[in-house]
Amino acid sequence: MYRTLQQAIQAKVREVLLKKYAITVERIALEQPPSVLLGEIALPIAFELAKRLRKAPRAIAQELAPELADVEGVAAVEIAGAGYINVRFDRAAMVKRIASDEHDDVGGDGFRLLEHTSINPNKAAHIGHLRNAVLGDTFARLIRKDAYKSGWSTGVQNYIDNTGVQVADVVVGLVHLQSKSLADVHGLLLELAASGQRIDYYLWDLYARVSQWYDDDPDEKTYRRDLRLQALHQIEAGGNETAQIADLLATAVLGRHLETMQRLNIEYDFLPRESEILHLHFWDAARTVMIERGVLYEETRGKNKGCWVMRRPGAETLAEGETDDDAKVLVRSNGTVTYVGKDIAYHLWKFGLLPGKDFGYRLFREYPTHSCWISAEEGEDPHPSYGHASAIYNFIDSRQNDPQANVVEALRGMGYTEAADRYTHVSYAMVALTPRCALDLGYQISEEDRNKAYLEVSGRKGFGVKADDLLDKLITAAKAEVDTRQPELPEQERLKSATAIAVGALRFFMLRFTRNTVIAFDFRDALSFEGETGPYVQYAAVRASNILRKSDTAEVDALKAIASLDLNRFLNNKASETAKQTETGPEDALWEFWLLASRVTAVLDQAIHSAEPAILSRYAFELAQEFSNFYHSNHVLHEGNAERKQLLLATTAVARRELTRVLDWLGIDVPTAM
Repeated sequence: MYRTLQQAIQAKVREVLLKKYAITVERIALEQPPSVLLGEIALPIAFELAKRLRKAPRAIAQELAPELADVEGVAAVEIAGAGYINVRFDRAAMVKRIASDEHDDVGGDGFRLLEHTSINPNKAAHIGHLRNAVLGDTFARLIRKDAYKSGWSTGVQNYIDNTGVQVADVVVGLVHLQSKSLADVHGLLLELAASGQRIDYYLWDLYARVSQWYDDDPDEKTYRRDLRLQALHQIEAGGNETAQIADLLATAVLGRHLETMQRLNIEYDFLPRESEILHLHFWDAARTVMIERGVLYEETRGKNKGCWVMRRPGAETLAEGETDDDAKVLVRSNGTVTYVGKDIAYHLWKFGLLPGKDFGYRLFREYPTHSCWISAEEGEDPHPSYGHASAIYNFIDSRQNDPQANVVEALRGMGYTEAADRYTHVSYAMVALTPRCALDLGYQISEEDRNKAYLEVSGRKGFGVKADDLLDKLITAAKAEVDTRQPELPEQERLKSATAIAVGALRFFMLRFTRNTVIAFDFRDALSFEGETGPYVQYAAVRASNILRKSDTAEVDALKAIASLDLNRFLNNKASETAKQTETGPEDALWEFWLLASRVTAVLDQAIHSAEPAILSRYAFELAQEFSNFYHSNHVLHEGNAERKQLLLATTAVARRELTRVLDWLGIDVPTAM
């Protein structure tokens, strides 16, 4: 609702500026005053126009202010200081519009393609992977269509590097350390399944072991590294036993990854694999286009002689005869394609710019509400299509900034400037563990490490908590808390609430920090019921539900009931006329909560345009905090004035509605009890 008024005021200002001064201003800045006593929106437009119109800001403000008074929802317009225009809302009318869920829409045309998670399918997912997955899933929730907004047509992809060096490493471990054949690997998978063991956990230990094995014997180091290179070439080529073992393992681990992510309310639409990019010759098609458009060329001199390369973003112009030794290699002199080369081909496909090329599609997993498809050389019909994005978002950590920049530069170099402009690399910093968390999880750490701010996780070294283990531990701790607080509830209901609390704690912790802040995960901090945590926000929503339940009032009925009330006497609606008022009273505090609740769409829009879910998680915390203040300041169930009680119940209902809505966008459920 707040955004609706913002846009109405901006439209009115543009109309008045055109009519009075024959000028057009694209950006109309709006600010929110520090106190509702000063109004709900402040415009500094008069200061911005003073030089252009050669008038004092206050004189301009005096000409503009009267024109804004007839905007629906505006109660008064005042001039403050040297020329600020302060707009006051009609509180009673606004509360009724907010209660009826009137709000501006968010959404648009086009197909938006998101890529996130993308864990190498060679071991279990660990805590470091969860930030990517939670960020990407949350952003998908922000932009896709739902009951509140039109959103955008959206597809969610999880790119699977099933031919990379990490998969080659576990194949080397099985074949050369454990002497297993293809038949043996089939047997291993059956044996693990029968005993309830997880293939991703089994390979976690093997991956750490083989990583050490490569280097633990100096005399064997070259030979062992050659085994890895041979395995990598065989996997990329396909059609051999090594490639079959790799596919068997990668597919089994991928299945486990999807099970892990589903525990965190994370789902996908499509799983494109690198093997198909290679075997369906996406790169060959991309290479032709890049050569034709002068982006890719063969280097004939210098250190990259024999390689096919492209200029890096921002590279200086070379003098005639000079060699660009810093050029990005896309095809090595031995003919193998680099990661960036394959990525360029993949992104040309995403934008529908790879003529005649598409994946085959096979059904891989059924979710409760939709299907998940995986790439194949030969697909099945009917199937969806994803390679026609109008905008893409890649959730990839900040260590991949350079490769991502090279993909964008390649698009620009080929003349696909619109695609390059709609290519968003959503970067983020790493996730580490606090020393206390490492100890809580059973790791032995040195005295030196105990004094560090955080400890980096490493799957290669085997240090890092597995995502499933962490979630299990969080559920166990949350269950103990729920058992203590709600012993009368059935066991299954307590477990369900504990699971929601654990998932909420983990997701909220991953979202509360801005993307480029290093996270030092702490088990106890995440699960706390106090402070800026998921359980704190969930508890506010549960408390609101309990109030409505005890009053025997449904949320929808509480919100409808105030439509016929005279709310002016409960909301200090004439505060604008009280010039001497310097402190907010109870009525102002009540209005401040409704005003905060009205900002949902504005916050959502800001989070989308900055690709920063932390903005929304911070808002959820503020909403929970303000509801807690409201709860302690107002005895809702014991309010003696019948009409005021209806307003208080409606306030409780709008708190529950918006908290539930925002938590859902954050991928967090509201438990039945806490």
